[in-house]
Amino acid sequence: MISRIDLRGDTLPEGAALRDLLPRAEFDVEAALEKVRPICEDVRHRGTAALIEYAERFDGVKLERVRVPVAALAEALEGLDPAVRAALEESIRRARLVHRAQRRTSHTTQVVPGGSVTEKWVPVERVGLYAPGGRSVYPSSVIMNVVPAQEAGVESIALASPAQREFDGLPHPTILAACALLGIDEVYAAGGATAVAMFAYGTDECAPVNMVTGPGNVWVAAAKRYFTGRIGIDAEAGPTEIAVLADSTADPVHVAADLISQAEHDPLAAAVLVTDSAELADSVEKELAPQVAATKHIEDRVRPALAGRQSAVVLVDSVEDGLRVVDAYGAEHLEIQTADAAALAARVRNAGAIFVGPYAPVSLGDYCAGSNHVLPTGGCACHSSGLSVQSFLRGIHIVDYTKDALAEVTHHVVTLAEAEDLPAHGAALKARFEWKVPGK
Repeated sequence: MISRIDLRGDTLPEGAALRDLLPRAEFDVEAALEKVRPICEDVRHRGTAALIEYAERFDGVKLERVRVPVAALAEALEGLDPAVRAALEESIRRARLVHRAQRRTSHTTQVVPGGSVTEKWVPVERVGLYAPGGRSVYPSSVIMNVVPAQEAGVESIALASPAQREFDGLPHPTILAACALLGIDEVYAAGGATAVAMFAYGTDECAPVNMVTGPGNVWVAAAKRYFTGRIGIDAEAGPTEIAVLADSTADPVHVAADLISQAEHDPLAAAVLVTDSAELADSVEKELAPQVAATKHIEDRVRPALAGRQSAVVLVDSVEDGLRVVDAYGAEHLEIQTADAAALAARVRNAGAIFVGPYAPVSLGDYCAGSNHVLPTGGCACHSSGLSVQSFLRGIHIVDYTKDALAEVTHHVVTLAEAEDLPAHGAALKARFEWKVPGK
């Protein structure tokens, strides 16, 4: 059901050589880019008419308008299962606690007497958020995108999610209800690359945005790449991943359950166990069979995900080697189930989010830990962070110097400008003074 990679017995290679030994899903954004390019340009030129046409082609629904009526949001919230509403409200509460603490404040540094630099943090003016709606419905992704944007102070927030045939062309009602709980009333029935194009170019219904965030499939990732530079993006999200670093103290029932929990997202989802215990590896593999048989989405998601080239049990000589492996892998989600899990977690360099010990599974982070579940995939955790309040803020430096403070440093600026053969840079300062070379 899941393959093995045995890295025992030899010295582990460094860097890219080690990464190349590890499983990873194939995710060809560049090939998808050529297919989304004409779609995006069609939305640019025809706007809402193009969105309606693509909704019929891709989602099988005939829309009269793309924007969701506000009344539909209220109706979805009214019809929401009380237990689901309570769970969403608790998820929102916990996410606000964590994200509110991330808000940065302006800070002024007095560089010299009369010379200061202030860094102020300004929220993006308008953002478009994307909530997937393909194989599953993700109201949790609404929360994970909206809460940090709101806590950052973004004034204008729009959200898009694919039209659903079974709901008369509206996005899934749980998506709409989550929007209503969060106070988001600008919602569009648009999915995939067409939603990103709508946000980037704007239509008669939707004003263009400055930034687009939110997870999605390869078409969403390709559209984000296409529009990079015109709009800001969070990341080109790839298939979801879990890596579990475990030793002989881990419970194989827990480990198997957590691998399956990610595999049920998508047939390209990655489930990786890294362990120094062959006994644990054997036990997890034995445990997978009955747990897979008892779950849902077996043939279309779970089994192909576990059997795919992106998933494996990786055997290493020691937990220390395991730490090197998971750092090279840079998982979206990293669980550490070892005897010294907290100490080991403190040493991890590359992971989107780290889940410590047997009682912090990835599923908790997906919904109610308070952390954000929009995280870097495909090894991008070595250079990128998950979605946060900072994602929606821009740092702007304010430089304030008096005449005396500028005069005191002018000779250094002139020297550096001439060293770079940019004399006009120096002349811009000399023009403010009857200036001569110091000491002459």
